[in-house]
Amino acid sequence: QHGAAPGPQEDCEGSSSRSGWGLLVTAAVGGTLVALYAVVTPFVTPALRKVCLPFVPATSTQIWNVLKMLENRSGSLVDIGSGDGRIVIAAAKRGFKAVGYELNPWLVWYSRYRAWRDGVHKNTRFYISDLWKVSFSHYTNVVVFGVPQMMPQLEKKLEEELECNARIIACRFPFPCWIPDCTVGEGIDTVWAYDLKHSRGCETKSLEITPKTES
Repeated sequence: QHGAAPGPQEDCEGSSSRSGWGLLVTAAVGGTLVALYAVVTPFVTPALRKVCLPFVPATSTQIWNVLKMLENRSGSLVDIGSGDGRIVIAAAKRGFKAVGYELNPWLVWYSRYRAWRDGVHKNTRFYISDLWKVSFSHYTNVVVFGVPQMMPQLEKKLEEELECNARIIACRFPFPCWIPDCTVGEGIDTVWAYDLKHSRGCETKSLEITPKTES
């Protein structure tokens, strides 16, 4: 005689075993996806909340063009939306006290590690912060990797906060109203430099503080 068919209890045990393995596999896959999301998402989500500004690393040509715009400049430097810290680190290697502001904590921690690895951690600082909540009034060199949607409001903010000896360097996209004093590169590697003393805002401030003389 052939073996007896499995009873209800055996069927239940087999089904329970398969169900347990299924839950284990589901949990493992789900955990992996959550871990990947936690690691990858901060690198591709917008770093600045008011506009869609995903993290796109600066090319070596862009970094070179920025450094060219900083020739014969001194003082403090800030990179707005500093990403993985490439510009800040490159500027620090040229002798600048450089600071990066970035909303993405993963990128800030990675920037700090890169600065330490490259031996410039003493001349660099990286902060987790929203650019719209930071005052840039004490910086004389400002680097911006922005998108068209943010440039008009950022132009107004910088004009209100910076001193007239400041130089603003825009990468990939120019400011809408300011006329650049110098332009280097082409395509996505184009860099525009603006000396605030030549802008209408600074000229207006100068006129306001010039004492009137009686004739």
